[in-house]
Amino acid sequence: MPAAAPELQAREPSPRDLGHAGPVLVDSGPLIALFNAADRWHAPVLNWLQANPAATLISTWCVATEVCALLARRIHNEAALDFLRWLQRGALNLDQPVPGSLSELLRISERFASLPFDLADASIAEAAARLKLRHVLSIDADFDVYRDRAGRPLRNLLAP
Repeated sequence: MPAAAPELQAREPSPRDLGHAGPVLVDSGPLIALFNAADRWHAPVLNWLQANPAATLISTWCVATEVCALLARRIHNEAALDFLRWLQRGALNLDQPVPGSLSELLRISERFASLPFDLADASIAEAAARLKLRHVLSIDADFDVYRDRAGRPLRNLLAP
């Protein structure tokens, strides 16, 4: 059965839940989990989103492409279409690359060439640097390996 597009239930957040307002870059893992109720990260991601209604979600076209491909492969084509409909409703902003984005993405990929290549992760790191953002949502335990030019790690808001 295809996954339905998640609707975020409005609830009164507790004081400890009011952790983040403003822009957050979102990696593929949380988006895939959000559209797959069987994923072990589904509830934590949904809970985070419900607890942080002032967060503005931003991602990249590389991430969106990966999410669609993996949802279609792991669940059903309808799950990928649900994700696109969710995007169309404005739940997530897709960052537009600018001239120089590809060169910076390549630089980041070369800098972290000892890791398995992941274009979506590199696109998040590139957008973070360009947009001067440090907050990300990722289920990757090692996402903090990516650092800005000042050597500071990106802060994963899903990390314990």
